[in-house]
Amino acid sequence: MGADKKSEGLCVDAPPRRKRVLILGGGFGGMYAALHLERQLGKRDDVEVTLVSRDNYFLFTPMLHEVAASDLTATAIVISLRKLLPRLTFVEGDVSGLDLETKRVTVAHGGLDGHSHTLEYDSVVLAMGSETNFFGKPGPRDYTLTMKTLGDAMLLRNCLVDRLEEADADCVATGARNAIVTFVVVGGGFAGVETAGAINDFIHGALPYYPNIQHANVRVMLVHGGKEVLPELGEDLGAYTRKKLIEHGIEVRTGVRVRDVTAAGVELPDGTVVPTKTVVWAAGVTPPSLLSTLPCEKERGRLKVNERMEVPGFPGVWALGDCASVPDVTNGGKPCPPTAQHALRQGVTVARNVCAALKGKPGKPFRYRMLGQLATIGQRSGVARILGLKFSGTFAWVLWRTVYLFKLPKLETKVRVAMGWTLDLFFRKDVVQLIGPRELDQLTLPALPLNSRQQVRQVQALQPRSQH
Repeated sequence: MGADKKSEGLCVDAPPRRKRVLILGGGFGGMYAALHLERQLGKRDDVEVTLVSRDNYFLFTPMLHEVAASDLTATAIVISLRKLLPRLTFVEGDVSGLDLETKRVTVAHGGLDGHSHTLEYDSVVLAMGSETNFFGKPGPRDYTLTMKTLGDAMLLRNCLVDRLEEADADCVATGARNAIVTFVVVGGGFAGVETAGAINDFIHGALPYYPNIQHANVRVMLVHGGKEVLPELGEDLGAYTRKKLIEHGIEVRTGVRVRDVTAAGVELPDGTVVPTKTVVWAAGVTPPSLLSTLPCEKERGRLKVNERMEVPGFPGVWALGDCASVPDVTNGGKPCPPTAQHALRQGVTVARNVCAALKGKPGKPFRYRMLGQLATIGQRSGVARILGLKFSGTFAWVLWRTVYLFKLPKLETKVRVAMGWTLDLFFRKDVVQLIGPRELDQLTLPALPLNSRQQVRQVQALQPRSQH
């Protein structure tokens, strides 16, 4: 009977095509969305979840300044996405194209001689983060370092050590030495304040190894265009932060917007130029340029979504984190601030809504009331606002470390960070250069990814070698 059926051309129906879910971005929003989807869908055969990220690791960005200050090693605050998400498909590359009509994503990888892949999807989560905002000025783009990536933090640390080595040379005149060890941070938000405090701690902590450089030679400046630093924490804590930074030896200038940055230094609105070779630009972020090509409604460049983080007019498309304007239903529908704690929880909510959509059910709106915010300001002090209560000083610094230690994913990451902090309590700053001048000069640029080549060129432009 079976043979007769086969001879008549009868066959068993093919299994239905697997549903394809893409997550674009491996930051807080994308990683936590992927983590939750892996738990819910990782063992199912009818759904394939793919995470696309330009890096193959998750970076805990709140601790970037600690890598720059040599408080932690670079590997302490990253963890492999393949290790975190073993049951998901991972693709390393840059999203170079996105067609919401045909439901296709173009991913490029391999550098200059690389190629592109086209990935199709049924559902897509846009968690593409943000880029440094240079406000259309070529000077800041060409002559400053940034603090967005792990490479940024490592390059800044390397640059600080290189400045110390250069300034300690016997042949350097006092005036030139002062310019070499002048460091300017532009932007008084969390990234700027924490970076300025980290630079100040690192430089002064390393000076015992550099006998020709005195504390009086060092100048660390924080320039902020707003009325007070750390505006997210309120004027009172902002004023306290400014006072403590000044006590730590940092020159703080508020209400000042940088006019330009050149090879000679930082140009202020009154025309004066602060001679420096090291400028860190932390003056704000902007959504990825790719979003401008999408036929979606936007708010200040960010994708406008509904309370369920769905992109209106495009079923199966969600957006969250820095690249989306997510309404905060607990605050009258105002856009949620672009913080890690919001992105983390948005990722979990989006994952639940994706799972609901796969079952043909409606999702739930995003609801989250921010518990508080914390910042470190150098010399083992910090500021915090938790549940309306304000903290400052050493207690706030301990609170910052405690909270973020528990927020780190995976036990091994927590252990690495705890061990690094413990060693930092008992030993002086490590002044080893991770990338020496010879390596920078001899580095084969085409062998590096595009963003790495740009960073190396930035450092080379900032590090004209003296002829001794």
